[in-house]
Amino acid sequence: MTSSSSPSQDTKRLAHDYPEGLRADALMEEDVAWSHEIDGERDGDQFDRSERAALRRVAGLSTELEDVTEVEYRQLRLERVVLVGVWTTGTVQDADNSLAELAALAETAGALVLDGVIQRRDKPDAATYIGSGKALELRDIVIDTGADTVICDGELSPGQLIQLEDVVKVKVIDRTALILDIFAQHAKSREGKAQVALAQMQYMLPRLRGWGQSLSRQMGGGRGGLATRGPGETKIETDRRRIREKMAKMRREIADMKTGREIKRQERRRNKVPSVAIAGYTNAGKSSLLNRLTGAGVLVENALFATLDPTVRRAETPSGRLYTLADTVGFVRHLPHHLVEAFRSTMEEVGDSDLILHVVDGSHPVPEEQLAAVREVIRDVGATDVPEIVVINKADAADPLVLQRLLRVEKRSIAVSARTGQGIEELLALIDNELPRPSVEVEALVPYTHGKLVARAHTEGEVLSEEHTAEGTLLKVRVHEELAADLAPYTPAPAA
Repeated sequence: MTSSSSPSQDTKRLAHDYPEGLRADALMEEDVAWSHEIDGERDGDQFDRSERAALRRVAGLSTELEDVTEVEYRQLRLERVVLVGVWTTGTVQDADNSLAELAALAETAGALVLDGVIQRRDKPDAATYIGSGKALELRDIVIDTGADTVICDGELSPGQLIQLEDVVKVKVIDRTALILDIFAQHAKSREGKAQVALAQMQYMLPRLRGWGQSLSRQMGGGRGGLATRGPGETKIETDRRRIREKMAKMRREIADMKTGREIKRQERRRNKVPSVAIAGYTNAGKSSLLNRLTGAGVLVENALFATLDPTVRRAETPSGRLYTLADTVGFVRHLPHHLVEAFRSTMEEVGDSDLILHVVDGSHPVPEEQLAAVREVIRDVGATDVPEIVVINKADAADPLVLQRLLRVEKRSIAVSARTGQGIEELLALIDNELPRPSVEVEALVPYTHGKLVARAHTEGEVLSEEHTAEGTLLKVRVHEELAADLAPYTPAPAA
């Protein structure tokens, strides 16, 4: 019978036979070395050391589709929502239109709308927005439809959000949070993302909640060691302080970006290039109109707030005058004041422009409401003194009676279709007439050695006539005062 050595004896033998750095390897080799006396009595298969340490695939866990045609029958799990509105003023048709717009916003955000309800009240309930009894009825609707979110057509206070959630037992968000979510999805530029992040933090700051440990207090008060004179700030206070610090940093970044855009704007002013801003309700066709006028290639989609980042393109009037065309962010009824504040630097393009093309959806049931909502925001950014042309878009799909009513009420208006090109030529001619013209009319005989002055007359002014003579280029132009002073030495002497 073979006798086995004790562990202490094996360790002494290893210490004697192997140097210090090889003992661990020797122990490992001895541990996994197979012997008939020890391993012959073990159950099951014996694996090599490399196979034991390797990752092993477990069969039957993959959910990958074997047949790609099955993808057509697989449905994406969308958030299922129920809409709730409070009807305080206006007609029942106004309330229905407001809830229909909320449904379009929810679908743009990627939700599946299951149901929508409206309650008639003088003002929203201070506790649960719709009242305790109606909140219980809403809970039954949520259970029947299987919804997991309730969206309210208004901005809820933090207390209303918490108490309504306690009743309906699902997540509750308001119109402001929904619009902020859409903006966060669609913002692409660095400035757009920063503006949306700032608006989200402004909205979230008063709505932070503390659960469990987030209400506990930190140790604080003492200057060092174990001395603590009293409780420090709570976790929720720490979160608020950090959000305020991030908001301050975000405002500084947006201010720096605003400086860059202001420099470009000053350059356009120095070159006396007129600017036209396209403003209007979301999904009214602003980007389509920009593409039709300039070929900008901006994203066009039948969705609310499909494009957020401002786009500035160079354009030319039929008479050859250059101007810039700026596409701004779309507006909506009850646009959250957080967004108006965050996007104020972007909306300054409207206030600094020489002309506003106010685009309205002619196929909308009540386009007058869109006009009023956009003009309210234009008033907020201080652009009421800028001349305005109302561009009634989607004329090919609009009700003729609605078009006639709008054209009769809005004196400076034109009906166009950015999709078919209807009315675009008339719109370009109207822009040419409405843009500010240079104030000084000059006649000059510019020598051929001063061709730069002729080029400036074409880019910065309006050339009325041009004739090439033996002495130089005879120009009759309308220009601004600075260029008129440069052309004054070349004014031909009056005939005797």
